[in-house]
Amino acid sequence: MRDERVMPWPVALSKGTPEPELLASIRELAAAANDADGNPPLSEQTLVDLRSPETDPDTLLVFATYANDDSSDPSATQALAGVAVLVRDAVGGPGVLELVVHPAFRSKGVGSALASAIRDYLQTSAAPAPQAWSHGNHEAAVELAARFGYRPVRELLRLRLTRGDDNLPDTTLPDGVSVRAFRPGADEDAWLAANAAAFAHHPEQGGMTRADLQARMAEDWFDPEGFLLAVRDDDGAILGFHWTKVHAGAGGHPPMGEVYVVGVVPEAQGLGLGKTLTVAGIRHLQDAGLRAIMLYVDADNEPAMALYRRLGFVRWDTDVMYAAG
Repeated sequence: MRDERVMPWPVALSKGTPEPELLASIRELAAAANDADGNPPLSEQTLVDLRSPETDPDTLLVFATYANDDSSDPSATQALAGVAVLVRDAVGGPGVLELVVHPAFRSKGVGSALASAIRDYLQTSAAPAPQAWSHGNHEAAVELAARFGYRPVRELLRLRLTRGDDNLPDTTLPDGVSVRAFRPGADEDAWLAANAAAFAHHPEQGGMTRADLQARMAEDWFDPEGFLLAVRDDDGAILGFHWTKVHAGAGGHPPMGEVYVVGVVPEAQGLGLGKTLTVAGIRHLQDAGLRAIMLYVDADNEPAMALYRRLGFVRWDTDVMYAAG
């Protein structure tokens, strides 16, 4: 990060669910950064952890620094200049770090102050260095990561489909399988089991808990009609699913749909359900009037990349994960 006017930035550390005032400031900062950069600076799971009253104080650390920080005057107006959220692994893994600086306070040493505070904390606590997400992987983040000894280890692409450029094929369901909407209050446990089976190789998604699911169902964007389940007709077993999402318009931009999660349980793989469910979800979003649809996919997931290209998705943006060393 280019620190043109380096200033002292005292960093405060809090553990566990932030106080309401701090949480509101974090959300406002994240919204400002999203508007400026075109990327959400904090992942959805991090936002869930920040809001959850059940978050373990030993696993959630919030580093915050403020403009006009004057400890001698408690009534002084303070603006959150930057925040870093470290979600530690409860079983001793590296954990995940996300850091964001308010657009009004960039190039002033805020990012460096936060990164230094995190480094000092890790050294003092003998905790493992976390992996760090850079959403959009902007130049300042690349420079900051290099300066603190982090290297890229994973690339997560954002792809986008614009209506008019799509090439959606006709698809058919296997015999004895139908698609229906998710039923709140009835499908939670069965879906969690199907999700864990479908993503056994992917701990971020496969490890979703009932609390994680309930937190997402409580969001304004949740719509069970856009949560499509492929079920076996004879016993109702969930074989696959496509959970869609709609991002509300902001900053003059229209709403955007998302291919949020597509999964198929191992026993049903090879039947074409992934493609069929993907297309069904896209059509659902388009029928709702959404012109643009996006998704996230690992850059090295060649089968998924091939499918999305055939459907008309093109590369839009990139998130990069960094690790120490």
